[in-house]
Amino acid sequence: MIKILIERRIMPGLEAEYEAVAREAMRQVLGAPGFGGGESLTEQGHDDRRLVITKWRDLNAWKAWRDSEQRARVMQDLYPLLTEEERVRVFAPSY
Repeated sequence: MIKILIERRIMPGLEAEYEAVAREAMRQVLGAPGFGGGESLTEQGHDDRRLVITKWRDLNAWKAWRDSEQRARVMQDLYPLLTEEERVRVFAPSY
């Protein structure tokens, strides 16, 4: 399994709208091949900062979702709510 960490900064005042779009994104990814679960966290003291952590079978499964039309449709609604481009990092077990 690998983990994908996505950092996002939301435009002030749009946090509730972001949450609605993010919930829809999570619903969409549930059926993606190789998806193993995920969570969304808010940085304490910074309501505009989110960290999304997802687990994937392998890098190919993540890339298939990342490049899918389904994700592109969801992200069309999400990107306008961000102050900057999301930052994506890939982590693998270090054993």
